[in-house]
Amino acid sequence: MKHNLHLLVLTLIFSLSSGQLFSQTTIMGVVQSKDAERLAWIDIVVDGMNKGATTNAAGEFTISGLPNGSYNLIARSTDFKNDTVKVDLKSDDPVSVTFNLTSITTNFDEVVVSGTMRNVRKSDSPVPIEVYSKEFFRANPVASIFESLALVNGVKPTINCSVCNTGDIHINGLEGPYTMILIDGMPIVSGLSTVYGLNGIPQSLIERVEIVKGPASTLYGSEAVGGLINVITKSPDQAPKLSAEAFGTSWGEINTDLGYSASLGDKVSTLIGVNYFNYSNPIDNNNDGFTDVTLQDRFSIFNKWNFKRKEGRIFNMAARYVYEDRWGGEMDWTPEFRGGDSIYAETIYTSRWELFGNYQLPIKEKVMFMFSANGHDQNSRYGTDVYDAVQNIGFGQFTWDKKINRHDLMLGASMRYTYYDDNSVATEKIVDGEVITDPSEIYLPGIFIQDEWKFAPQQTLLVGMRYDYNSLHGNIFTPRMNYKWTSKNKMNILRLSGGSGYRVANVFTEEHAALTGSRDVVFLAELNPETSWNGNINFVKKLNFDNGLFLNFDASVFYTYFGNKIIPDYDVDPNLIVYDNLDGYAESKGISLNMDVRYKNLTGRIGGTLMDVSSVENGERIRQEFQEEYTMTWNIGYDFPKAGLKVEYTGLVYGPMKLPLISDLDPRLGESKAFSIQNIQLTKEFKSGLEIFGGVKNLLNWTPNKGNPFIIARANDPFDENVQYDSNGGVLATPDNPYALQFDADYIYGSNQGIRGFVGLRYTIK
Repeated sequence: MKHNLHLLVLTLIFSLSSGQLFSQTTIMGVVQSKDAERLAWIDIVVDGMNKGATTNAAGEFTISGLPNGSYNLIARSTDFKNDTVKVDLKSDDPVSVTFNLTSITTNFDEVVVSGTMRNVRKSDSPVPIEVYSKEFFRANPVASIFESLALVNGVKPTINCSVCNTGDIHINGLEGPYTMILIDGMPIVSGLSTVYGLNGIPQSLIERVEIVKGPASTLYGSEAVGGLINVITKSPDQAPKLSAEAFGTSWGEINTDLGYSASLGDKVSTLIGVNYFNYSNPIDNNNDGFTDVTLQDRFSIFNKWNFKRKEGRIFNMAARYVYEDRWGGEMDWTPEFRGGDSIYAETIYTSRWELFGNYQLPIKEKVMFMFSANGHDQNSRYGTDVYDAVQNIGFGQFTWDKKINRHDLMLGASMRYTYYDDNSVATEKIVDGEVITDPSEIYLPGIFIQDEWKFAPQQTLLVGMRYDYNSLHGNIFTPRMNYKWTSKNKMNILRLSGGSGYRVANVFTEEHAALTGSRDVVFLAELNPETSWNGNINFVKKLNFDNGLFLNFDASVFYTYFGNKIIPDYDVDPNLIVYDNLDGYAESKGISLNMDVRYKNLTGRIGGTLMDVSSVENGERIRQEFQEEYTMTWNIGYDFPKAGLKVEYTGLVYGPMKLPLISDLDPRLGESKAFSIQNIQLTKEFKSGLEIFGGVKNLLNWTPNKGNPFIIARANDPFDENVQYDSNGGVLATPDNPYALQFDADYIYGSNQGIRGFVGLRYTIK
């Protein structure tokens, strides 16, 4: 009896104590920024324990299996300041916590998708990727992402026309047709839209921009020879309820961005963004009789939807529409003179729509279907020249993502259809002696495979191969390989990359230069696809100091070899631009360095690139025109937290460029001088969510006419009415035309817009 009583007491004590010891509680939490934007891929750890979690795409996390007691949860991220929340667990009921993280502005280890089509930390990606946040672009507010990219080291928004101000994006010296522009991973900005595709994306909707320098054709196909720019928009689940930004400049430019997000029930959320830009104040500071900057009236609307599905499967889709009316020309031009021969102007009406999305199939395996479609209609008048064009593109791609032991496999199959028609000779052919319209239709099916193999704890090998069949040019293979080594403390990263790419000539982008002057385009033969081979060595070094100073160095050496390079020849005949595949080879080579710094209230990014872009034909090396020998960019900010103030100083330096002259007597510079554009901004932040900002752009008041007698050739005679020719069609030097020139607006290597002030405001409702 006594023994049984002891046993009963011991059982009771054990039961009570075990209830205390094994009572476990679940912690459910959310991590968001100060602007109430949900933050994905943030690590949450329980201090002092080998336990934690990582937030999902909606910024949510769950930690289970903790006994009752007090714990410190730490949110860790290199993009935000660490934060600690104390949690007391006293019962079996779930506990909810919220982290509100403060951004450190400069992104050192963002989550990226562009290199491998997977969500990975930048430091874990075997492909070197540069990430630029919305805060980076806010340091110098502009009306389009096209202009914003000027502050990215090695990336150059290039203006191709003094009159219409159209342009494209160069990466490491390679022209716009070599750069693929993606929105949320969709290749929808291409071909006809490469000249205008980055205009009208509402800045308030941009989460970040990812940039890959070097061939990315294995995953993304054509037009990714030089690299890609992936504009990532905000998720409807994470965006503020309302965001607004508006600013104006002393030149009369007005830009407005509006963003609104809403949840429609538990499973559907949407995000709407609107952008409006207007500049209608003709200015002629260089006194050539032409507008210094193109006048524009642009409207765009963007709508994105996110659908919550079972087991966290993905389904989102978005649509965008852009309409733009732009013109540049003689100061006294008005719309009734459009297309006439009395007052010269270049006027372009652009109407563009886009639809794209991602859908994860409802099966056990992770299979994604990515789709996009877009239509681009352009109605243009370049003086009396008419250029009307239509382009429609449809794209679909399936990817299967499978992890097998240490191998992350991805298989994909895609189809791309491109329809293009215009009124130029490029889409005409002669049948039985008659000229008929022959629109271009290209079918581009492709398959690819990629294997990311973590064969050692600190080493990763990525290999991939893509096969495409171009209905006009046949079979195309593009392999690539990437190797990454990371030190044990993750403070040193070495990447080696190699791969090939290809590019098919696009009619509009190749001949656009001819539309804005008196030159005619000549294609000597059918242009074959370009092929390229690229090598890249990238090294990242991170330094943490006890005083709080953090430095991040990112250095790269790059080399690209081109065969069949498509070269425009401006020199063989001043009346022509002659296109042909190069009978030789071309190279792009150089070295670049980025340095990120964070010290207390100081943040900054400084970069520089040295490069040589040239071609070799018949033993002669020819330097590429409009390509600077070196660049430098900087973005430096300093916070005054108590006052809610921030000062930001941004700028760039471009080295000398070879420039095209159109006669032996042309008095303009054959090589530009180095120049710098510098800007300063002051921002005041209020607790209500309101920000007021203002500053000065182009502090040094640089314009390309500095040191030049003129920029536009024969601006006084844009229709060449008083130009005289010899028997061979060459231009004669006359008292009225002493330099033997024709009207030409292609000599442009920087914006004609000088110093100007700006002021604006932002408002956010969480």
